[in-house]
Formats: sequence, C-alpha cells, structure tokens
Amino acid sequence: MTPAAPRIPPLVEPGPPLSRAELDRYSRHVLLPDVGAVGQRRLRAARVAVIGAGGLGSPILTYLTAAGVGTIGVVDFDVVEESNLQRQTVHGVEDVGRAKVESAVAAVRRIDPTVDIRAIPVRLTADNALSVLSGYDLVLDGTDNFATRYLVNDVCVLLGIPCVWGSVFRFEGQVSVFWAARGPQYRDLFPTPPPPGSVPSCGEGGVLGVVCAVVGSLMATEAVKLICGVGEPLLGRVLTYDALRAGFRTLTVRPDPAAVPVTGLVDYDQWCGSPAAGPEAVEAAELSAAELDILRSGSEVITVVDVREPSEHHLGLIPGSLGIPLARVTDEDSLAVLRAAADSGRIVVYCASGVRSARAVVALTDRGVPAAGLTGGFTAWTRSGGAVVGPDAVATRA
Repeated sequence: MTPAAPRIPPLVEPGPPLSRAELDRYSRHVLLPDVGAVGQRRLRAARVAVIGAGGLGSPILTYLTAAGVGTIGVVDFDVVEESNLQRQTVHGVEDVGRAKVESAVAAVRRIDPTVDIRAIPVRLTADNALSVLSGYDLVLDGTDNFATRYLVNDVCVLLGIPCVWGSVFRFEGQVSVFWAARGPQYRDLFPTPPPPGSVPSCGEGGVLGVVCAVVGSLMATEAVKLICGVGEPLLGRVLTYDALRAGFRTLTVRPDPAAVPVTGLVDYDQWCGSPAAGPEAVEAAELSAAELDILRSGSEVITVVDVREPSEHHLGLIPGSLGIPLARVTDEDSLAVLRAAADSGRIVVYCASGVRSARAVVALTDRGVPAAGLTGGFTAWTRSGGAVVGPDAVATRA
C-alpha cells in the first residue's frame, strides 16, 4: 500500500474575521469542513500572481476572483486579437485591440469588486521578474512559451514560493505544482528547452478552447489547495488530460540531485531561442511583409514557399504560394524545384510566425539554395493588410 503523501501546511496565514457580507458570499466555502471560515480568511489574505491573461488565465482569474483571493496580480503585455476569443473568455468582441490586462481586470472586477485585481502590463524579463513577482505567495504560470516558463520557474526558486504550471496543445493539457523548497521544480521535468521551432505553438497547431477551461480550472484548484493547506497538491506529479479520450493520467516527477542549482537569472530568450552553435550554423536572412509586397510588385521572379502544414492552409495563404511542409523542404524532389526557383529569381519562405521559416532558410542555405524568411510569418502578412487566398489556390508538394 502506497503511504499517504505528507500534508502541506497552509501557504497563507488567516486574515481578519469575515464580515457578515463575506460569510454570506462565501458560505459554500465556509460549509466545507476542510476550508471553513479560517480557510476563507486565508484566501482573503492571499496574494497570487497570474502570468498570462489568455486561454489559461481566463478560468484562473475567473475562479480565483470568485473564490475571494484577496490580491491578484495579472501579468501580460499582449493585446486582444480576434483569434483569442475562441478560448480566452475574459475578453469579448469589443476588447479586440485592447491590452489584455485591462480587459481581464475589467471582466473579473464585475465578479467581485472587493478583490484587489492589479494590472501589470509588462513583458517579464530577467531584469524585471524578481521585482514584479516579489511579495506574492504563489505564481500561476499560464504562458505559452518556454523562455517565460523557465524564467518564472527560476524566479519562484529564488523567491522560495510555489509555481502552479499548466500547458495546453490541441486536445491535451498538463498541470503540476513546482516548489523547489518542497519537491521538484520545472527544470526537473524539462532540464533543457527543446530545439527552437520543434514544438509548435497553439497558434501553429491549434487548441480546443474548452481544454483551456479544464486545465485552467485545475490550476486554480491547486492554488486554493496550497493557500488553504487542504488535500494533496500536484507536487511531484504531473496530471495530463486527454479531451478526446476523456482521460487523466498522473506521472511522477522527482528532484534531480545532480541538477545545477538556480542561483540567478539569465537571458532566457537567447537560451531557449538560439540555434545550436557550430560551423554549420547560418543566420537566417529575413524580409518584412512590406518588403515582400514591394518585391512581388516588381519585375523580379519571386517564389513564395509556405512551410506550414497543409491543415494550416485553411487559415489562408499568400497568393502564389508553393506549399512544402518544413519536414519535406530538404527532400530531393523539393530541393530540385527550389534550386530551379533560385536560379530564376528569389525564394521567400514563410510559416505562421517566422520560427519554422527561419529553420527552413538555414536548411536550404546549408544545401546551396539561397532563401529569405518572412519576418513574423503569415501573421505579420495579414496584419499588414497583405492579400490572402483560400487553400485551393496553393500548389502543394506535401
């Protein structure tokens, strides 16, 4: 029989006694034997930082506010886009173009105006993260990139506070609690970041919106458990969710005794995003959307290559695109076509955001086929007002 996990003491000391109005509002919590009035007072005294006001941040902010968490800092530097509305439920149509922190704070203040919701419209970096997150009892990381995940983990290690982490992709999600003072940290699960571009983002691979609701709600639940000291938090465990199979699995994570301790912060963008150094490394040439538009209107022959997957073509394509998925761009047949294109003109490669196209440019240049990538990819092209055609207009070599 597996012994019971040791109980984690409450993370936060109780605040002042609840008022009559608070007792009425939070009565369903007060009725819970493991929470009660004292647990609700802990929630009211808690200070929680939520990184990201997007797909995961939406349910986190909604339920932590409804739970009566006293202070919530919302960290995000992005603005609301129309494509966010499929899953980021704290934003509405009227919020498109608005700063996410402003939209999110306005939305959750309608739930409980007595909660201190703080908008922090900054991009976390190694220079500001310690000052931004100091003073909080715990952090919930709802970001979607590896650089910020490692940064948030390392800051939490240095501050000695727990981090509730979650991620989503397509129909799946993961949740865990990292707390170096009591168990594993994020680096024990992922010691090093994956190669740049090897893991597609939700903007490239898609995500079922309701998966964000499941994972974000689980993250909020872990936060409440930690604050109140109830149940067994996901410390040393990763909970995985598969929406298509309606199934959960639990994986064990242990601290790595040989891991290099976190003693300071580094340049996480460089660490996670730089290509491997070596004699074969080549800097990818790039063009802006405006530069590509000018080139296409001139007399030079321009071959535009789309290295996204065919499933992404439904979002639209740059007119005249030749579709060659990244995995096939260095195939013998593809290289023959691209060499001929390079002999007669210029090749410009694009993907969704510019990550995969940069890899394609390096791979082609290594093989003697000069090419340039489109900075910001198809997203930048559409934002600049570039013409777009449907998937039937692409010539595909899949």
